Amino acid sequence: MPGTTAPADGGAVRSAGETARPVAPLRSPAPAPPSRDALGLLRQAAEQLAEAHRETEPLRRYPAAYLAALRAGAAVLAMRARPRTRRGAPRDVWRLLAEVAPELEEWAVFFAGCSRLRIEAEAGIGRHVDRRAADDLLRQAEQFVTRVQLLLPR
Repeated sequence: MPGTTAPADGGAVRSAGETARPVAPLRSPAPAPPSRDALGLLRQAAEQLAEAHRETEPLRRYPAAYLAALRAGAAVLAMRARPRTRRGAPRDVWRLLAEVAPELEEWAVFFAGCSRLRIEAEAGIGRHVDRRAADDLLRQAEQFVTRVQLLLPR
């Protein structure tokens, strides 16, 4: 309005010769609570981490840790992804995750790179999946699940 001044801090508006009156700052709407699907997937991820910790065999620990991360990635997709309207080839969780959550792209690339070893471990081919690899993946999966939990609106 002509003759109206607004301070840079957005705290009050006044017209010439008028005393300042407070104006409520604009707030963005509160984020929607996470869906039951997302919460369920995160709960499953935590259960899968617990299972991975119980496993003593690397060929069982590695896939369990991977599946925990996969469920956490699916939880992010349940929170953020929009259904596709066009048909096409199915896309894996890690590619979709990198698209809908760019802040998790490095994690998506990392876990996509672990997919082949997970398949080998599930098939019982153990030459590349030793105890250290399984333990390392479990630590990474724990960090990733924690990171995803922090993304949930409070």
